[in-house]
Amino acid sequence: MTEKSYIPPRVWTWDKESGGAFANINRPVAGPTHDKVLPVGKHPLQLYSLATPNGQKVTIMLEELLEAGKDAEYDAWLIRINEGDQFGSGFVSINPNSKIPALMDHGASPPQRLFESGSILVYLAEKFGAFLPTDPARRTETLNWLFWQMGSAPLLGGGFGHFYAYAPEKFEYAINRYAMEAKRQLDVLDRQLAEHEYIAGDEYTIADMAIWPWYGGVALGRAYDAAEFLDVGSYSNVQRWAKQIDARPAVKRGRMVNKAMGPLEEQLRERHDAGDFATRTQDKLQGAG
Repeated sequence: MTEKSYIPPRVWTWDKESGGAFANINRPVAGPTHDKVLPVGKHPLQLYSLATPNGQKVTIMLEELLEAGKDAEYDAWLIRINEGDQFGSGFVSINPNSKIPALMDHGASPPQRLFESGSILVYLAEKFGAFLPTDPARRTETLNWLFWQMGSAPLLGGGFGHFYAYAPEKFEYAINRYAMEAKRQLDVLDRQLAEHEYIAGDEYTIADMAIWPWYGGVALGRAYDAAEFLDVGSYSNVQRWAKQIDARPAVKRGRMVNKAMGPLEEQLRERHDAGDFATRTQDKLQGAG
């Protein structure tokens, strides 16, 4: 059935997979599909995630906290979303929405569950007193941009990324619609970064950590194989900022945590200690095996 001939039914029913990437994990109901207890490591902070842009936000934040001398050691456990790990009973008990990342703070009393990446960033910033300004005006501006990302990125990923890179067929209307929106968002950022070193001003904050994995990834040609299509090089201020963030040591480490694709030397599928970056990347584990 072609795009033009499709007529929606009066009541939608789920009678077949939609096709395309991730079709095997899409379903119209919530809740667990199987019982699975999540592992718990030695640190108070237990992260269950995958190195998607949303997952990278939190691992970058945790690594930046450690870089800043904060006592933010953590265990990071790989959640393979393509295999449905996010629908296990243990994961659903932390995040009823079955999306990564999910975090447990066993150092809180009682232990605190956290889901939604923006909420996790704010929680960690307030817990450790870092990367979220205390001045009311600067704090508000940081939160403005954090929530801008939370509202805008689904149009970039689930909209443009899905129809351009992952859908089983290419639909001109959908690709044009979301390419226009993706470029508008890049222009929003480019104009902001023309006047400021970082997203929310002249201070590196959780707004940068939230926005960079999504829009920095697009600007640096790491997402959807769409750099030429979106002409990302024309956004010179976004390019400057994206490369500046990319060079940070904590960002380099944060991108590796819970990564299960790409070069083996960049994959630290589980992280339990700072030394793991030197000894437990996938190339070393496979070489030792």
